[in-house]
Amino acid sequence: MASSNTKGTNATNGTLKGQSKSSKPRMERKISSPMNPAFMTSAPGKVIVYGEHAVVHGKAAIAAAISLRSYLLVTTLSKSQRTISLRFPDIGLSHTWDIDALPWSTFSHPSKKKMYYDLVTTLDPDLVKAMQPHLSDVSPEATGEHKKIRQAAASAFLYLFLSLGNQTFPGSIYALRSTLPIGAGLGSSASISVCLSSALLLQIRTLAGPHPDQPSEEAELQIERINRWAFVAEMCIHGNPSGVDNTVSSGGKAVLFKREDYTRAPKVTPLRKFPELPMLLVNTKQARSTATEVAKVGALKGSLPVITEAILNTIDAVTEAAYKLITSATFNQRDPHTAETLGKLMGVNHGQLVSLGVSHPRLERIRELVDLVGVGWTKLTGAGGGGSTITLLRPDASPKALKELEGKLDAEDFERFETTLGGDGVGVLWPAVLRDEGEEEGGG
Repeated sequence: MASSNTKGTNATNGTLKGQSKSSKPRMERKISSPMNPAFMTSAPGKVIVYGEHAVVHGKAAIAAAISLRSYLLVTTLSKSQRTISLRFPDIGLSHTWDIDALPWSTFSHPSKKKMYYDLVTTLDPDLVKAMQPHLSDVSPEATGEHKKIRQAAASAFLYLFLSLGNQTFPGSIYALRSTLPIGAGLGSSASISVCLSSALLLQIRTLAGPHPDQPSEEAELQIERINRWAFVAEMCIHGNPSGVDNTVSSGGKAVLFKREDYTRAPKVTPLRKFPELPMLLVNTKQARSTATEVAKVGALKGSLPVITEAILNTIDAVTEAAYKLITSATFNQRDPHTAETLGKLMGVNHGQLVSLGVSHPRLERIRELVDLVGVGWTKLTGAGGGGSTITLLRPDASPKALKELEGKLDAEDFERFETTLGGDGVGVLWPAVLRDEGEEEGGG
């Protein structure tokens, strides 16, 4: 902000300032402190290509970023405005808190305080309890699933904000928009969690860059910190997430993910050679709950432990076969045999998920329509019970058959997305980048 310089000549009566007996000393205007510039974070959605549900039980999964993303615009308010506001129009959430009224004493207590570099694997029940009075008036007019989604998003933000920030935090507005459908098994909540985590870590100045000469080790460390706090937000939303969604949304590309011990960080193997596969992604528009579907498999394992474990082991074997193929020295994504092998593995994976009871008639209908025109291999992705399917398209799929399939999907009110796998992870858009280059920095 430009300041006014009031020293110099006083034009009244043609005299210099200080020569008139009646003149009074002039007060110097204090130069205002400029607000921090607005910035934007973004993060992709994901699909689990192989291994959903098995990954919750300590098996491996392969997940890949998709080209659909969420975008969070952060605007810092003037020092006199002591509020933080969420503006998430895609889910109908609009809420404002008084910063000074929040439960800082509980979150900052020496026995509770966490640092930005800490690994948090469970939610602290005392901290969750302290937040409740500040969440009870979030979207009071909403009911059912709408209210649940809005309060979960508010809870995730508030837990991160109180854990990472302090009472001197500047007033801010967090406005989020997303191209990802909600509740479709595409990692929309993880995408939002990564956006929030990276934004707050940037605001407390614990992230540097990204910049062209940043050492890869530093970049990886910062992405891991973003990922850890995004997982905390995911716990607020889902209760017992595997961590795979936030991991691939943070780092991008594709990963082999395995978490055998939830008290420790997962084992994540980046798949830099993962092919940019042409995918047709179809949203059933059938709402479902990740927590409900995960609990369904847990209950099946409790009643039929040997059989359920055998199914989970088969899914794990499918994931391992795909991993060995993709990482082999002779891997060639343009080889028709490669696409066919990956497609057949997707079919086996889907069959095992059907056996676990997590499919849905709408999901099976999409598979039927794809099979009828013979353009690729289809499986559910994510928790199931609704949500979405992914179809690996055959290299020789005819345009006429694809057009026919699109028409049939549209006629039955399915939502289609053409996407590719293996894109960039979390990104940051600064005003200078927007002005000078018009491109987003980021990726893992």
